Amino acid sequence: MSAQILIGPVLRRVTGDRATIWLETSEPAEVRIDVSGGATGSASTFSAYGHHYALVVVTGLAPDAAQSYTVMLDDRAVWPAAGSPYPPSVIRTRAADDSDQPVSLLFGSCREATPQASRKRLPPDALDAYARRLMADSRERPDLLVLLGDQVYADETSAKVRRFIRHRRRNGHQGPDNQVVGFEEYTKLYLESWRDPEVRWLLSTVPSVMIFDDHELIDDWNTSASWRADMARQPWWRERIAAGLASYWIYQHVGNLSPDELAADPLFGKVSTAGDATDLMRDFGRRVDEPESAENTDQPYQWSFALDLGRTRLVVLDNRCNRVLTPGARAMLPPVEWDWFLDRAHGDYDHLVVGSSLPWLMPPAIHHLEAWNERIAESRHARTAAFGEKVRRAFDLEHWAAFGKSFEALGELFRRLGEGGPDAPGHRVGAGGAYAAPASISVLSGDVHHSYVARADFGQPLATPVMQLTCSPIHNQVPAPMRPLMRISWSRAVARLARGLSKAAGVRKPALRWKRLAGPYFGNAVATLRLDGRTATARIEGTHKDGDLYDVAAVRYAPDGNR
Repeated sequence: MSAQILIGPVLRRVTGDRATIWLETSEPAEVRIDVSGGATGSASTFSAYGHHYALVVVTGLAPDAAQSYTVMLDDRAVWPAAGSPYPPSVIRTRAADDSDQPVSLLFGSCREATPQASRKRLPPDALDAYARRLMADSRERPDLLVLLGDQVYADETSAKVRRFIRHRRRNGHQGPDNQVVGFEEYTKLYLESWRDPEVRWLLSTVPSVMIFDDHELIDDWNTSASWRADMARQPWWRERIAAGLASYWIYQHVGNLSPDELAADPLFGKVSTAGDATDLMRDFGRRVDEPESAENTDQPYQWSFALDLGRTRLVVLDNRCNRVLTPGARAMLPPVEWDWFLDRAHGDYDHLVVGSSLPWLMPPAIHHLEAWNERIAESRHARTAAFGEKVRRAFDLEHWAAFGKSFEALGELFRRLGEGGPDAPGHRVGAGGAYAAPASISVLSGDVHHSYVARADFGQPLATPVMQLTCSPIHNQVPAPMRPLMRISWSRAVARLARGLSKAAGVRKPALRWKRLAGPYFGNAVATLRLDGRTATARIEGTHKDGDLYDVAAVRYAPDGNR
């Protein structure tokens, strides 16, 4: 049987005159990408768990151009599909010197399966809506799509996937009847979600990077050391975590790497030449599920990544897998990865954009509640600690505020960067040897199923605006009874009550405050961050019932503080 494309092509990184394109095929094949301007690239598929994948590096792309491409499997043209109603897929490159070229980042998180496959009735998919608009007018094509977690839901499956899972359970595969466990079950999630026609076209023509949140594995993943101990007692958990991380590496993470990073990555070298990489990926999935503890200083596998576009630096952080969960030493990132982040936060750029699946700045009342919970969950009194752990899991109290030392460290980093001056760790040498502060610092986040824009206030004038931009969900929803609670969590009065609770537990007052500038918006949404010169503009768009997009919020910010 001739090989066909099962999923893809997915355009991932476009770097200079090179690009990477990922796809899954039905059979082993030789994959070739032919670009209209003469650029090309080829690779053999690699196999794992009986599935076949390729990541092709295309070289020789013309600068500052949008060039269509064709996918060939064993010298047969298979993409674009014959009779496709969609525009050609293109690879768009930036100018050879793109320092003066604006950067546009499209971002969001939390996308359940296609509207037809979703397990419940949801508002229109915002990514579908964006794709349709881009088909009609490509002038606003973003430079990069940044997906910030919950690209698939391993623990909230559609009826079709549940039927497949139950068939496997009847045939002896352990696990819950409505959640995926093995690698084969994970592949059904991606097949269902990424073959949505509009989204498939969008992924084929807009470069994308991705980071996981919890639902790629399971709700509340790595919320605490106690949670991990409880999960380890489940007979199916070891296979679940190994298959989840292996599938994430293949479907999402490997495409985050630039061509140079791919060439230097030892795991990709082994997998792409192994013939059958099943054992390699199974061992990898088991090995990397070990978050660093205060005693264990072995370097964990790094899921975080960074890239530059023009004068913008994007650093995307792993908020889940490598957390330090040791009581008293909890941290969102292990020390070695925090040091890596510090290195990337300093450099020659104008705008710093940090991708964090979990918001750094939450509604203030929720922030204080999480800080209180962290303190009592680490109490020396067993009953108090047990109560704190129960509350943490029941209300998902696991954001940056629940990792207080990390919250404070991130804020201190941003403050020092934003101060500029000769003694600050600024990024760019200015006149007279002083350090210039970045034009903006933006934290892109999702997870919380509502969208908002907030600005940090450090209690002193900063040259740099520091912003929290949260966009969630792309295709999901908040239960109606929860919306009033989320709204009042922004209330000053409720925040004061929550702060009183955390103060009584001995939690220090945060070194900064933050003010909501837009939102909260509870519908499906996508957001765009446009960085032009020294100015940034964040735009959040929601979906009408008819599936079209409309403006929810637009916030402009620049070094002088004017919006």
